[in-house]
Amino acid sequence: MDRAVLVIYTGGTIGSVQTVAGGLAPLDFSEIHRHVPELVQDHLTIEAVSFEPPIDSSNIGVAHWVELARLIQSRYDEFDGFVVLHGTDTLAYTASALSFMLEGLHKPVILTGSQLPIGLPRTDGRENLLSAVEIASTQRLEAPIIQEVAVYFGSSLYRGNRTHKASAESMQAIISPNLPPLAEAGVDIQFNAAILFRDPLMQLKVQEAMESRIAWLPLFPGQSNEILKRILDWPNLSGLVLSTYGSGNAPTNAELKALLSEANKRGVSLVNVSQCSHGAVHPERYATAHMLRDCGVIPGGDMTTEAAITKLMHCLGQELDGDDLRNAMRTNLRGEITKFSPVAPVR
Repeated sequence: MDRAVLVIYTGGTIGSVQTVAGGLAPLDFSEIHRHVPELVQDHLTIEAVSFEPPIDSSNIGVAHWVELARLIQSRYDEFDGFVVLHGTDTLAYTASALSFMLEGLHKPVILTGSQLPIGLPRTDGRENLLSAVEIASTQRLEAPIIQEVAVYFGSSLYRGNRTHKASAESMQAIISPNLPPLAEAGVDIQFNAAILFRDPLMQLKVQEAMESRIAWLPLFPGQSNEILKRILDWPNLSGLVLSTYGSGNAPTNAELKALLSEANKRGVSLVNVSQCSHGAVHPERYATAHMLRDCGVIPGGDMTTEAAITKLMHCLGQELDGDDLRNAMRTNLRGEITKFSPVAPVR
C-alpha cells in the first residue's frame, strides 16, 4: 500500500550538505531526493517543507511550536506520518511541547536531527533521517504502529516527552532516562509494543495555549534564598519548576519554606523534579522532601525537566489551577510520567 510522509525542516545541523568546493551549504529541501536518493522508494511519497528562514534550535520558542502544530494539523489527513528535522540542543523541549499540544494524535510525529551535517561523510544525519521516515510510514493492520510524538536518534526511537540531550559530542546524544526505547533499529526495526502510547481522544485537537510566564531554578549547596525570592517577586509569575537533589530533597530552612508557602498561597504553581537523570521524586521518602510537599510543591515523579517545564506551560495555558492543576501535573497525559499519584493534602 502507498504511504506518504511529510518532512518538516525547522533548521539545525542536519540541514547542511557539502559543496563542490568542499564547504557546507544549507540543504535545499525541495530537492531532498537528490541529496538523499535512498528516500526514493516504491509506494512511498515524500514531501518536504522548510521553515523560512530555518532557525537555530537555540532560538526555538512557543511561536515555533504553534507553527509546527498548526502545520501538522493542516496536513494531517494528507499524510500517514510526519518527520520533523530539528537542531539537537532543544529537540527534547520541542518533542515534549508537541506531545502536549497534539491531543488525540493517532499518527507518528518523529523528530530527529544529527550531530554532524548530512553533507559530511561520517554524518549520522542520513541514517537518522532514513530511519525516521521508515518509522513514520510503518503500519500494521492498516494503522500506524507509532501514534505519538517520538524522537529517533542513534538507532533508537524514544518517546518525545521522555528525552534529554545528554552529550554535545556523542552520536548517542539523546537519551531517555526513565523509559526504554519504543523501538530499536538493527537489521530490522523492533518495536516495543508493550509501552507504545495510545491517546483515548480519537480526533486530533491542537492545544495552542502555552503559558510562558514560568521559571526554572536548579538548587545547589550554599545557594542564597535571595535568588528564589527575586524570582518569586515577579508579579506575573505563574509557575516555577524546582530541580532538587536526589529523590526530591531541598534544604529544610525556615526562609525557604516561607517563600514557597507564600508563593503557593498566592497561586504560583510549584513543581519538583530531580536533578538526577535516572529516578523519580518521592516526597514520602525523606524529611527533606516533606517540607516541599507541605508547601504545596507538586511532585513531578520521573518526568524530565523538559517535560515538566512544557507540561506546566500546557496546563497553565489551559487555565487550570488549584487541585485541577495539581492533578493534571501528576496525571499521565501523554506517557510522560510513570505513575499517577493522587493529590496529597497540603498542610
